[in-house]
Amino acid sequence: MASGAIERIKGGLVVSCQSEEGNPFHSPEMMARFARSAELGGAAGIRAKAPDIRAIKRMCSLPILGIDKVYFEGFEVYITPRFEDAQRIAAAGADLIALDATPRPRPGGEHVADIVRRIKEELRLPVMADISTVEEALAAERMGADLVATTLSGYTSYSPRGEGPDWALLEAIVGAVKVPVIAEGGITSPAEARRAIDMGAWAVVIGSAITRPVEITKRFVRAMGQ
Repeated sequence: MASGAIERIKGGLVVSCQSEEGNPFHSPEMMARFARSAELGGAAGIRAKAPDIRAIKRMCSLPILGIDKVYFEGFEVYITPRFEDAQRIAAAGADLIALDATPRPRPGGEHVADIVRRIKEELRLPVMADISTVEEALAAERMGADLVATTLSGYTSYSPRGEGPDWALLEAIVGAVKVPVIAEGGITSPAEARRAIDMGAWAVVIGSAITRPVEITKRFVRAMGQ
């Protein structure tokens, strides 16, 4: 499935099924149920963390864009920061591996270009590069990334943090790279998802607006002025 995962998500919705400590749904079983619900709703793929992938695969047949979030003191990079994290994701059964492709330092002194190369050569899986600028997208393409995603816009100290999607970044990247571009970050409505596809996005990743009831509730509460 790995080789066809990119084609399978083309033009579609990838639902990010992730939870953190303290979330009432924080368990592989719950993430699997979210993934199955997304599949029944017509999603094209799932973005998930390594500890949840096996449970999701038992309940859902969609391609999985695997990541892991590993935090190290003194380092800003936490999305699949090391090759050993990619190995764990692959072993869990992911069809594609996503990682932070920014040039920021990562634990162990590994360089992102070496991690990308090893994923493709040793694990034989496609790579999605999460980036925050056009320059990072271009660099990721040169490294051999199969897709680039706007995931980290606003999450690096040098990229602007806005209220909604970074449309300017999406437009610029679509015009700059030849690999598929994934729109991810700040998309909260069907109209925004449609706009991203119309702008040239290969697929759209949505997480909080679908799989985080606490955040969804907060948006309604804020809008009501409570």
